[in-house]
Amino acid sequence: MNKHFRTLLLKSTGPEDLFEIDEIQELWGGYGRIFRCGLTGSEQKSVIVKHVQLPSGMGRTSGGSGLSHQRKVKSYRVEMAFYREWASSCDDACRVPACYASDWQGDEFIMVLEDLNEAGYTLRRGSVNWKEMKACISWLAAFHACFMGRKPEGLWSVGTYWHLDTRPDELRALSDGPLKNAARAIDSRLQSCRFKTVLHGDAKLENFCFSEDGLKAAAVDFQYTGGGCGMKDLAYFAGSCLQEDECEAMEADILNFYFDELRNQLARRKRDIDADALEGEWRGMYRVAWADFHRFLKGWSPGRWNSGCYSERVAREVIAALRP
Repeated sequence: MNKHFRTLLLKSTGPEDLFEIDEIQELWGGYGRIFRCGLTGSEQKSVIVKHVQLPSGMGRTSGGSGLSHQRKVKSYRVEMAFYREWASSCDDACRVPACYASDWQGDEFIMVLEDLNEAGYTLRRGSVNWKEMKACISWLAAFHACFMGRKPEGLWSVGTYWHLDTRPDELRALSDGPLKNAARAIDSRLQSCRFKTVLHGDAKLENFCFSEDGLKAAAVDFQYTGGGCGMKDLAYFAGSCLQEDECEAMEADILNFYFDELRNQLARRKRDIDADALEGEWRGMYRVAWADFHRFLKGWSPGRWNSGCYSERVAREVIAALRP
């Protein structure tokens, strides 16, 4: 960490000194890392530091070298904008870490974030039971209710990291002709929703932290936060937790619980929204959102899909429904 960033970290959190405790993970594509810093002489014991280091010669003003690089650079700007302009609207029902400081200098970017371990969200899960799934679904419902109808200023105009317009390479690699031909119509169907919110955009299980009892969840990683239909987050989250047969078996339970929670959160926030119309529209979008993500996956990781699996059947159903 350069001297400027170290000074920023000390100034933002007020300790006498700091030291690295452990590395949490490397960032995708070798763009830096996330690590935990211990603080001495401070009421806080630790913070999380997200330190982005762009590959040599690919700084934010250099023009980069390709769409993938530019997408990543924008994602870090979006995450900084989320914490600066949007995160303060999130309450305990959609808990996110506080951001104490952020800055970008040349080819480096830093964010100093609250350590959710200290806030009681100490557990990470590689697999979950229904209780823990419900904690995450409740978080999504609260997040979507919080930002329902708001324009995603400073964020991605269309949220999620697999959005069609940002993934031409995967579309070109897609060998499933009918799905490839329907990709634009699927995307248009999702974007034509009357009801829109702000999406987390990468709401996989790995981006949730749990309380010790598994009843509450908090979320991290807002690089692909932006506008859209909330079913994109919900379908992606379910797919990140469950096997194909489980996704089908639990579909009704997932949707029913989500919409119960969404109604409760809209009511709690006194939002003047027709909840019946919202649910009627979004329920019909769940499988469309599933087919949209399946389109990305088949281009990104071809050759692994059984023709009779849930995702393949959903995609064919959606394609058939889109035909005139």
